[in-house]
Amino acid sequence: MNQIRVLLVDDHPVVRAGLRAMLAGFEGIAVAAEAADGAAALAALARLNTLGEPVDVVLMDLQMGAGMDGVTATGRIKAGEAGTPAPPVLILTTFDSDADILAAVEAGASGYMLKDAPPEQIRQAVLAAAAGQTALAPEVAARLLGRIRNPEPALSAREIQLLELLATGLGNRAIARQLFISEATVKTHLVHIYGKLGVDNRTAAIAVATQRRIIRRG
Repeated sequence: MNQIRVLLVDDHPVVRAGLRAMLAGFEGIAVAAEAADGAAALAALARLNTLGEPVDVVLMDLQMGAGMDGVTATGRIKAGEAGTPAPPVLILTTFDSDADILAAVEAGASGYMLKDAPPEQIRQAVLAAAAGQTALAPEVAARLLGRIRNPEPALSAREIQLLELLATGLGNRAIARQLFISEATVKTHLVHIYGKLGVDNRTAAIAVATQRRIIRRG
C-alpha cells in the first residue's frame, strides 16, 4: 500500500512538530515536507514535483503571520502554480467563521478541519482528501447546512468581505478603494447587509455578524 504523502503548512514550529508526530502515528500517512507559509508551500510543492515525489495532500493553516496566507496559497496551488495535477488542500485552522470557511472553499480547498478536532477525525479527513472526497469538520458542516436551511437571506461572499473591512474601522471611501468599487456600490451593499441582518447601522451590523460568527471575532 502506497503511503499518502502530506505537506504540512503552518507558521508555528511547535504546531508543525505536533502535527508531524500525530501523522507519524497513522498507518499509511507520511509527512513529505513542511512549510512556514504559503509561499514556502508553493516552493516545496514545486521542488517535490521536480524530484518526481509529488504530494498527495496539503494540510494548510489559514493565517501565517506576515507570510502568504492559506487562502491565497490554496488558490495558487489549485491554479497549478506549483505543478499539476494540483494536490487537494485540506485546511486545518482555529478559525470557523463563515468568512474563513467560504473563502477557503471558493479558493478550492477540498476540506476544512479545526485544530482541536480529535486525531481520528483529522486522519479520516486526510484519507478523504487523498481520495478526492470532501472532508469537513462536523462543526463546519453544521454551519454550512445551517446557512442552507436558514430561512433568513444569507450574506453573499462580497457582503461578508465588506463587513470584514467595516469591522476594521474603514469608512465607505476606503472600503470602495480596497474593493475597487464605487462608494455608491458600497452604500448599496450596506443597505442589503442591514436588511439581511435586521439592523440599521454599521455598529449593530458588526456586532450581529460577530455574534453569529459570520465574520471573525476581533
